[in-house]
Amino acid sequence: QVQLVESGGGLVQPGGSLRLSCAAYGSGFSINAMGWYRQAPGKQRELVARITTGGTTNYADSVKGRFTISRDNAKNTVYLQMNSLKPEDTAVYYCNVDLILRGNRWGQGTQVTVSS
Repeated sequence: QVQLVESGGGLVQPGGSLRLSCAAYGSGFSINAMGWYRQAPGKQRELVARITTGGTTNYADSVKGRFTISRDNAKNTVYLQMNSLKPEDTAVYYCNVDLILRGNRWGQGTQVTVSS
């Protein structure tokens, strides 16, 4: 059984920063791509950023230049550094991990609220 544990969400003022973390726990697994998605109230879940095993990244246009995704393969952890946050970034952020031969896993979600 593989479990994802997210942390780092919270309330921040516009222009502020937050760093999200997501660690995968379990045994006998290998990770392919890792990513972050978000879902705002009344909207569909959308991809925010994704990173492959080799470090190739892609971002939603709305976050390019402000968010940075990274990973620590030794710790099975993915990070999302979010800078210059805007009210429209308010959402529940979900970690997603693509396990080799074992399918996909989602984190429990962490709330990010950008408000003055």
